[in-house]
Amino acid sequence: MIPGGVFEDADFSSRIAELEKKTGEADFWSDSGRAEKVLGELKALRTRYEPWRDLYTEMDDLYTLFELSTEEKDESQCPEIESVLKDLSLRHEKQKTLELMGGEVDKNGCYFTVHSGAGGTEACDWTQMLCRMYLRWAERKGFSLEELDSLEAEGGLKSATIKIEGSYAYGYLKGESGVHRLVRISPFDSNARRHTSFASVYVFPIVDDSIAVDIRPEDLRVDTYRSGGAGGQHVNKTDSAVRFTHLPTGIVVACQNERSQIKNRAIAMNILKARLYEHYRQEKEKENEKFAQEKKDISWGNQIRSYVFQPYTMVKDYRTKAESGNIQAVMDGDIDLFIEEYLRFAWNNASA
Repeated sequence: MIPGGVFEDADFSSRIAELEKKTGEADFWSDSGRAEKVLGELKALRTRYEPWRDLYTEMDDLYTLFELSTEEKDESQCPEIESVLKDLSLRHEKQKTLELMGGEVDKNGCYFTVHSGAGGTEACDWTQMLCRMYLRWAERKGFSLEELDSLEAEGGLKSATIKIEGSYAYGYLKGESGVHRLVRISPFDSNARRHTSFASVYVFPIVDDSIAVDIRPEDLRVDTYRSGGAGGQHVNKTDSAVRFTHLPTGIVVACQNERSQIKNRAIAMNILKARLYEHYRQEKEKENEKFAQEKKDISWGNQIRSYVFQPYTMVKDYRTKAESGNIQAVMDGDIDLFIEEYLRFAWNNASA
């Protein structure tokens, strides 16, 4: 199936009809788990299918109006036709982008982690700037955001983990995993010299109970400690923060945003489950070097994208060759160009 061809795919309409029939069965709600799974699949299929159906219907209607106005030589309809066509074109492009995200968990929310790399104070400032860029983008999409863990440092952030919830949040952001390089005149250098800084981004999906991830208690090391930063007396006086280390893989996750250690444990476990899902997926596909960018050195030679402030302004992705000269817009969250180009790049490579 090619992007844009969902509406003509008979499998979609027949599967929707099959699931709708199941929801009408007398014993449908006797198994609530099964019922929720059926309704979830039905909603996901409708989300992909119905917008294409509506586009086709509206395009037919518009074409009919165009034919009538042409036959009657009625130019008064031209502004309306142009306006509707522009709207349909924008919606068509949006749907084509969604069609590039057909993975098992692409429609899910995600956990977004950013770490500072080579560059000291410069890198911590860059990490904070990069985090702000993605948060601005997520806000534009209407996604909900929750900070789960952060480590402040001189000049900015050493690391941060954000939970991003919204339809296809993981699908959009999965290609952002990797090392991001900044080149600028340093505001921390009294001699105004040009500096290069690095930060890594790692994105992994929020997985639900329908996806099994085996975590044995004996494979975990659990550490508790006092939270740092804001949070009030209780947070700072009790060992409420939790850190899990998964011994077989070496994956470490932490959470300190809640006052309750129990809540922090639950959140950290969900993050670990998501990290392990992504780890095993990468292992299965034999593409660890391509996707697990966090395991590479956060330094020169491993970057997926460069952001240049001086001596010229440009953002360039090394995988897709997409670039933009409007650095301010990019830093304010206008990164759809890079996200969509990567989705097309990944689709074409998978189809080759």
